Amino acid sequence: MDTTVVAIAGDGDDSFRRPLLAQTEEIHPYEETPSSQRAPPDAAAAQPEQERKPQRVASLDVFRGFTVAMMILVDDAGGAWPGINHAPWFGVTVADFVMPAFLFIIGVSAALVFKKIPNKTAATKKAMVRAIKLFILGVILQGGYIHGRHKLTYGVDLDQIRWLGVLQRIAIGYFLAAISEIWLVNGNLVDSFVSFVKKYFMEWIMAMMITILYVALVFGLYVPNWQFKVKVSNPTLSTPISLVEMKTIHCGVRGSLGPPCNAVGLVDRVLLGENHLYKNPVYKRTKECSINSPDYGPLPSNAPDWCLAPFDPEGLLSTLMAAVTCSVGLHFGHVLIHCKNHSQRMLFWLLASMVLTIFAFLLLLLGMPFSKPLYTVSYMLLSAGVSGFLLLLLYYIVDVIHIKKPFILFQWMGMNALIVYVLAACELFPTLIQGFYWRSTENNLVDITESLLQAIFHSKRWGTLAFVLLEIVFWCLAAGFLHMKGVYLKL
Repeated sequence: MDTTVVAIAGDGDDSFRRPLLAQTEEIHPYEETPSSQRAPPDAAAAQPEQERKPQRVASLDVFRGFTVAMMILVDDAGGAWPGINHAPWFGVTVADFVMPAFLFIIGVSAALVFKKIPNKTAATKKAMVRAIKLFILGVILQGGYIHGRHKLTYGVDLDQIRWLGVLQRIAIGYFLAAISEIWLVNGNLVDSFVSFVKKYFMEWIMAMMITILYVALVFGLYVPNWQFKVKVSNPTLSTPISLVEMKTIHCGVRGSLGPPCNAVGLVDRVLLGENHLYKNPVYKRTKECSINSPDYGPLPSNAPDWCLAPFDPEGLLSTLMAAVTCSVGLHFGHVLIHCKNHSQRMLFWLLASMVLTIFAFLLLLLGMPFSKPLYTVSYMLLSAGVSGFLLLLLYYIVDVIHIKKPFILFQWMGMNALIVYVLAACELFPTLIQGFYWRSTENNLVDITESLLQAIFHSKRWGTLAFVLLEIVFWCLAAGFLHMKGVYLKL
């Protein structure tokens, strides 16, 4: 989301025992020399060091753009391809690594943005204003005001508005990462591994305290029996009407991680209210709640009542844990800033990613499952570790051996990630296009294109996938056009 970047120092053969450097330079992301005008590596090496211009870390843009593309893919094609959709409750799929990757790269960016802070109060105000803007945008886009594709209506009952969502989670994670970077980092010079640890020690303590608080609440809070309202129709009347029926969920437990009786849902019901939670939670795709599991479908005859209950996958307690993913990203950003060469950076990133992944599976063996809706500690560690491995891979390919052309589309999208997310991933643009139709609402450019591809492939699933891939390419090219015009949307 943020576009401030840091220069890449040249690679070398210095060992880990050499001092870590903090002499990297920050540049404006869109003032770098175009690749077509840059001198070749050999010529750059021959220039005096003071004449060299810092280069943009292109892998961060590629990472960000790839993440947005995956968001579009899993959101728009996940219904046709349940294998790439989110796991119904426990376990992980490809889709479950997308949101943490976004939080991770926000942490990396925050480390670069707040590398030098001349005025902490002004920096705090800037971070707060940006977080508030993101939060408000999220409420507008995901609070129920915009009804999405195939529904040419808008508006939301304030008694039913959803307060939390993806952008709201990003806003909270970004703000906590920014505040910790502004106020918890000391001004000591980093010239060794020990000084590196001392400089960022308090940030790690904060991340550990958040994790401990999450674990204490999830396993310590008592979840009592609770009730919720559900609308039911009365088919016996000549004119069927909707009635409101109260359903009771029997819990009376502590430490449950299942859908009906977990502490994450309890906190949201108490602090936000049942009316303001997500009405179509992912656990409706479990075997207990869908005959088409792992896809949505009709309820089985013996479906429990909690299948109809609301649950917010971006709730308060899970968002608190998600913010730790931003803290992990901060650490990777600090390595990018202070390590002198490519080898050191990749070594530290590799070790950190391995440690995160190993601890994730250790917690799994100890009984803490991977669960995105709950954002369990094991899931946080696994998704952060995978994000670290992905950043390491892209950094090596794009910034070390300079294979950039195959990733140029993702790089463009990463430079304008916010506007692409708002228009595409939140379905704002296709919803606007669908508003122009011929005689019947189905006769619009979006639906006609998708139906045409389904007819060409003789398959609804493959046609939908082709449509979504075409959509991703369209937005990559649109982002590239904006880049060439020097247009970048930031909050």
